[in-house]
Formats: sequence, C-alpha cells, structure tokens
Amino acid sequence: MRRLDQLLSSLGYCSRREAQGVVKDGRVSVEGVVATRSDQRVDPHQVTLDDKPLEAPDGLLAMLHKPNGYVCTHADGEGPTIYELLPSRWLSRNPAVTSIGRLDKETSGLILITDIGPLVQRFTSPRAEVEKTYEVTVDHDLDPALVATFASGQILLRNEVKPCLPAKLEITSLLTASLTITEGRYHQVRRMFASLGWQVTALHRSSFAGHTLDGLKESQWRLLPQTS
Repeated sequence: MRRLDQLLSSLGYCSRREAQGVVKDGRVSVEGVVATRSDQRVDPHQVTLDDKPLEAPDGLLAMLHKPNGYVCTHADGEGPTIYELLPSRWLSRNPAVTSIGRLDKETSGLILITDIGPLVQRFTSPRAEVEKTYEVTVDHDLDPALVATFASGQILLRNEVKPCLPAKLEITSLLTASLTITEGRYHQVRRMFASLGWQVTALHRSSFAGHTLDGLKESQWRLLPQTS
C-alpha cells in the first residue's frame, strides 16, 4: 500500500502538491470510488486516473527502436537523446528511467528502457552473457574464414589483454553480416571488425536478450511485461 500523492508523483503524473488538486477535481478513483484524500493509502493496481489504470505501477520496461543520430544519455550537449523519443511523463518517474546498456550515436536498433534497477544489473552484468545480435555492413568484401575467427574466442581488441568471448558470425552478403555476441564492451562490434581489418560502415542491433523489434518502426517504443 502506498500514499496516493506519493504514488502519482513517483509515476510522473504530477508533483505531490499537485496531487491534491488532481484528487480534489475528482479525477482519481480507488476501486471504482472517487478518492477524496491525497494522503490515503492505496493499492496501485486499484487506482485509476481519468478512468484509466496507472501506467506500469510496479516499474516500467519498454523497448525503443533507436534511430541513428541519437545518444543514450540524459546529459545535454551531445546531440538529440533517446529520452526525447519517450513520453514526457516517463522522465518524471522516480526512480528515473534509463537505458539498459547503450548504443552509440551512429548505431540504430533495439534498446531497452526501464526504471527497475535490478533489471539493469540483470541484463548488463558480465556474468549474464546476454545475447545481442547486430546487422553489420563493412567497407570491403568479407572473408568466409571470419566465421571461424569470430567463433574462436581469440579476437583481441586494441589496448585490451583479454580476448573476446566466442561470437556467432553469419555472412549474409559480400558486405553484410549478422553477428551475435554475449558481451558489452565499449564499441565492441566495431572494434572486433577493426582488429581484423574491416571498417564497419553501418550497424543496427536487431535483437537483445531474446527481444526483437518485430515491426516496431524507428523512434517508436513499446511497453514490455516485467517478466521479460
């Protein structure tokens, strides 16, 4: 059970002070009965605002189709951020929403958004070995021998001493391939190809932890169940 004003504030609908007015205006109901006090304790799943259930009262998890040109940061000055593509109310949630991992500015594709701290740890822990698949375009013809090289677990990135874990490479045309990795090192895909003499000219993440974009268009988002 939670105080109604604290609940509405934590989910980004209004401030705790503003909640008093929202309740006074008769916009909030609890178990179908119009609420009269903003300090009453409620079950979040029994509350409606403007006749609609509260959005993700137990914590938010969503996927976003990130376009090129956007950065995965809340900081200003680095260009448009992925948070500009999300509902403004999400940015007022407490805890704050964040991305699970990052995609660099010139990489498009699937990224997960959440305000559930344990989920961030679950998906980004090195021990988790979460599968991530990328569609890669390179600057010159791919060598079929790369399939075995990526699978070997012997690719060493510049300025690192520990080789990358084995990865699955599927060559799909002369200049394109699908690569599945289970690590999340800085710019890992680009650096893996660079270490072998190929420059990545386009990069798109098509799946993450079993999720796929499944028709989700660029800049669009979709809520996911927390069990994902």
